[in-house]
Amino acid sequence: MPTPPRKATQTAKDRPPRRFVFLLLNNFTLLAFASAIEPLRIANRVAGQPIYSWKLAGENGVEAVCSNGTAFKLDMGLEEVDRDDIVLVCGGIDVQKATSKAVLNWLRREARRGVTVGGLCTGSYALAKAGLLDGRKATIHWENQDGFLEEFEDVKLTKSVFVMDGNRWSTAGGTSSLDLILKVVAADHGEDVANTVADQLIYSTIRTDQDTQRLSIPTRIGVRHPKLSQVIQMMEGNIEDPMSPADLAEEVGMSTRQLERLFRRYLNRSPKRYYMELRLQKARNLLMQTDMSVINVALGLRLCQPVAFLEMLPQPLQHHALPRARHARDAGGIADPAVDLIPLPWPAPGHPRRASAESPA
Repeated sequence: MPTPPRKATQTAKDRPPRRFVFLLLNNFTLLAFASAIEPLRIANRVAGQPIYSWKLAGENGVEAVCSNGTAFKLDMGLEEVDRDDIVLVCGGIDVQKATSKAVLNWLRREARRGVTVGGLCTGSYALAKAGLLDGRKATIHWENQDGFLEEFEDVKLTKSVFVMDGNRWSTAGGTSSLDLILKVVAADHGEDVANTVADQLIYSTIRTDQDTQRLSIPTRIGVRHPKLSQVIQMMEGNIEDPMSPADLAEEVGMSTRQLERLFRRYLNRSPKRYYMELRLQKARNLLMQTDMSVINVALGLRLCQPVAFLEMLPQPLQHHALPRARHARDAGGIADPAVDLIPLPWPAPGHPRRASAESPA
């Protein structure tokens, strides 16, 4: 049975509602946005009075469309906000394209005025692009971390579910927005109010900024084998400078043959193949999220010659990477020897290597 609204404390009664301004970028992720705004609504109900308020902002000031196609009516454009407001940038798919000059200028202006600015999901990209995260700790959705690290070297990127570094906040997307807002509610009105909000949301485990985004390795692979998990952890930590199967086996006190059998038994593939899949995943992220050339990605990850590297990629990603490389060559940029050597389309439909190159939700 729903918990009845609590009577607000004297402190809450004397305090004006704290206002959030949600900047909705084109193709923003609805889950990250809803996980931030809904706990504010429920906090008002629990307190028995408005302790939070919000406005929806966007570049055109009229309407914003999220990644699932739902349109939201906006309350304002890129106008000046109050200094006590909290601006949360809601990002999603193709955040680079959605982060326009007008958005960057607005974020810089509000930050100069001392406004607290945060990014939900890929919204951290917009903050970093505006230079607002230089020298600060931040986080972003795990699938965007590779490209983020390449582009923003001055940001102290973490794998936390959320980060609050002074007046710069960031979340990893999905339900991590809920953890951030519950942290804010607890700081403003106490743990009891925050816990009641969590109960209303059937949210039994509130995460902190010390929690990481992804599931543990045993949970992800569906196998609880300490040595297998340890080897995969070493692989994930040495993508650009890969370790040999012999070195991996030695680190966990096994022979190379034992390591081979372990991977084939639990993962139905060799250690080399599993390692290559991890490295290709990073290559995919870099090609989709940065302007790095095919040859720089291939050589930077020590994958192979660019031509062979392109052959390993799924067809949709080849179509994404090749036109960009050819355009750079035609515009007088550095030639990429791979761009004219791969016949498209490849592979043919039904080929086991054919896969989709989807963007993060």
